[in-house]
Amino acid sequence: QVQFVESGGGLVQPGGSLRLSCVASRSIFSTAIMGWFRQAPGKQRELVARIISGGRTNYADSVQGRFTISGDAAKNTVYLQMNGLKPEDTAVYYCSVWPFDSWGQGTQVTVSS
Repeated sequence: QVQFVESGGGLVQPGGSLRLSCVASRSIFSTAIMGWFRQAPGKQRELVARIISGGRTNYADSVQGRFTISGDAAKNTVYLQMNGLKPEDTAVYYCSVWPFDSWGQGTQVTVSS
């Protein structure tokens, strides 16, 4: 089972930016779907961005136009560039691949003034 290590989170003011990284323990770019998820306290984990085989990307409405998912196959790494951060983006962020049954420890993102 593939393992993930997420990093890049932190405390940022509203309107700020962060770039999250997710390193996989093996090649994942042949996988059909790679995704970034987040889970806020008291809420269910939600999908915020995904890359579908062939390079097509999809985003949750709440992050559309602010977040960008990308990948580097040579580094087995998936990125999430987050701009225009809002307090409601505060959550632990995770990456995974289909069928989304393996998870890392996540990285905490806190947006606050």
